[in-house]
Amino acid sequence: MEYILGVDGGNTKTDYFLFNELGEFVDHIRSGTCSHEGLSDSFLGSYRVLKCDLDKLFTKNNIDASKIKAAVFGLAGVDTPRQKTELKKVVVRLGFKKFIVVNDSFLGIKAGTLKGIGVCSINGTGTSSAGIDKLGNTLQVGGIGGIVGDEAGGRHISRLVIKKVYDQAYRFGDNTSLTKIVMDLLECNDKFYLMEKISDIYLTNKVDYNVLTKAAFIEADKGDSVAISILEEVAFALARSAGGVVSNLDFDGEVEIVLAGSVWVKAESKIMQNYFERTINALTKKKCLCKVLSVPPATGAVIWALELANNKFPSLEIREEISKRVINKL
Repeated sequence: MEYILGVDGGNTKTDYFLFNELGEFVDHIRSGTCSHEGLSDSFLGSYRVLKCDLDKLFTKNNIDASKIKAAVFGLAGVDTPRQKTELKKVVVRLGFKKFIVVNDSFLGIKAGTLKGIGVCSINGTGTSSAGIDKLGNTLQVGGIGGIVGDEAGGRHISRLVIKKVYDQAYRFGDNTSLTKIVMDLLECNDKFYLMEKISDIYLTNKVDYNVLTKAAFIEADKGDSVAISILEEVAFALARSAGGVVSNLDFDGEVEIVLAGSVWVKAESKIMQNYFERTINALTKKKCLCKVLSVPPATGAVIWALELANNKFPSLEIREEISKRVINKL
């Protein structure tokens, strides 16, 4: 019996899923980050962490890398060709022969589309967009910061909330219900001290920025025009990136767009998603079918590994069974 391996390696945690070549669950372990960007020894650190974790998984199941028919590593920090090359070297050094190394944003496509073809828009702590077309071509747009249009994600939304409140206080901004929320969170009783509080508390990460991200959705749903403008601004940026993927790859007819990441998944309001859908359809002049990912991205790594092992995309029945087993473990 041979096996497949699916790895979802984010900036905070890494999930390793071992299935057999028939798509049946064998084992799972979770560890900390294996991202070269989060480790002091960079790519050597990725090798060190991956080797340690895989040794545990393989020893527990009395196998080694030679028994892995195919593996998919969806990893944070695979944003440039050089990074991908370096991480492929790491995987080769680990003993794998047939494998794929991609940015973790690609996993949502295999996990959430009907044929494993489409686009994934990540809107979590940060943001990026990835696509796989009918010819197997791949493209990632964004993922390294605002300099390439990464103007989305929870932290970015929280910064926009702060900015709009400061605008109201001093820069002729519109009134917004977000002001009281920000002032209370920063324990600020007078706008004279607002910039000091922003500097001393928000910019030094002494508050949970997710409170402000969530507030933007809640207040937008109540009709606050400033909160609505924040969500529409972010949706426009997301649609430009995901739409850029659509326009630069080869898609026929309708295009499946998977929305993944905590902000998309946990959104308190549909305002951002609705604006995103209208915008991406207008920009690409294609029918883009958007849906929020309902299974863990790690599911995509397992499904893709099985596809790589057997040279065909798994049936819906097998994909649903894989999803169930992954969900049960996470």
